[in-house]
Amino acid sequence: MRKFFSPAALWPDQSIAAIRILFGLLLIYHGKEIFQPELMKSYTDWEAFKGPNGLLLAYIGKTAEFVAGVSLFLGLFTRIGAVICIGTLTYVTFFIGQGRFWYEDQHPFMFVMMGLVFFFYGPGAWSVDGALFATKKPF
Repeated sequence: MRKFFSPAALWPDQSIAAIRILFGLLLIYHGKEIFQPELMKSYTDWEAFKGPNGLLLAYIGKTAEFVAGVSLFLGLFTRIGAVICIGTLTYVTFFIGQGRFWYEDQHPFMFVMMGLVFFFYGPGAWSVDGALFATKKPF
């Protein structure tokens, strides 16, 4: 019980890894729409995507979500995936959602905040980054 109420982290590398994996799956889920042409075309009905490049912008955004999701799910180039997530969903929050992150459009902004967590903390345990970039500690 003492450990439960302690300010010390509980399994920090494993818990952040589990959250990273679930977060990556959520981003993949949102980005997989790039494989559904009819759904992607429906985005051109949105005010933000009207115009000659609307469909291209929708594809760029959904592809960015998908790529960031795969990166974070695998823990491969985690910080790059986090930056892609932060950039894409900041655009969604402030340009498509008109910056209403405090009440109506909180969902994209929560992705931005989680992206910041992984940018600063890293992938945690169970990541490809850990296998690729592991450094041996002296002694």
